[in-house]
Amino acid sequence: MLEELKKIIESSWEKRDLINEPVTQNAIREVIEMLDKGKIRVADPPDEREAKDVWKVNEWIKKAVILYFPLQGMETTTVGPFEFHDKIALKKNYKDLGVRVVPHAIARYGSYIASGVIMMPSYINIGAYVDSGTMVDTWATVGSCAQIGKNVHLSGGVGVGGVLEPVQASPVIIEDNCFIGSRCIVVEGVRIEKEAVLGANVVITKSTKIIDVTASEPRVIKGYVPARSVVIPGSYSKKFEAGEYQVACALIIGKREESTNMKTSLNDALREYSLQV
Repeated sequence: MLEELKKIIESSWEKRDLINEPVTQNAIREVIEMLDKGKIRVADPPDEREAKDVWKVNEWIKKAVILYFPLQGMETTTVGPFEFHDKIALKKNYKDLGVRVVPHAIARYGSYIASGVIMMPSYINIGAYVDSGTMVDTWATVGSCAQIGKNVHLSGGVGVGGVLEPVQASPVIIEDNCFIGSRCIVVEGVRIEKEAVLGANVVITKSTKIIDVTASEPRVIKGYVPARSVVIPGSYSKKFEAGEYQVACALIIGKREESTNMKTSLNDALREYSLQV
């Protein structure tokens, strides 16, 4: 069934006038419904049976999300005294889903939110996947197609970037049991591996230098934060034509111990390294 849907989506992506065909429209809507129910996802986690630790991006599903927008007409939705005017419906039936939703939390249809998720006043966009036990705290945003694991804490004001195009681009991935501190920004397909802790105000893009300073010599990586790393904001000196200036980076200052309780607070995890954030 998925192969047939994929074939239809790929054909309509290459030949856009096919979007006018009922079979294409039904296929696009079926894909979005499956995303909404968590039956498929934009990126699949590594198969435990395989040695490769690689997430698989399903480009054809991202194409379906993009093709969904022109199918939808603008509609007005009224929620009490509030009014919205948009193409994408809001998620519903949170009680049946087992999701706690605090006013004014918003999630769009086509995002998957697992049972046990808590949404403080926040926003989750279409195509996103938020797994069980995760807290999306006040004014945190989860962008389109972002993948959030189990028991993650997205603290107040966290910005998790979304991605639709280019379709081959990886979404932001935050794996199980991560703590993302207040006002952190994670964008451009960065992967935060399991149990990592990001202190407040850490900004990580695909080009951000992530410098491991735990050994005698610094080690620079980009695009991902290794599992159980404890990360804080930092800077390094860089020479420009106009002079030498400090450029933002992220510093890995240690590892989260195996003995650390998974439910400990972000501050407790950082106090192990005598830091307050």
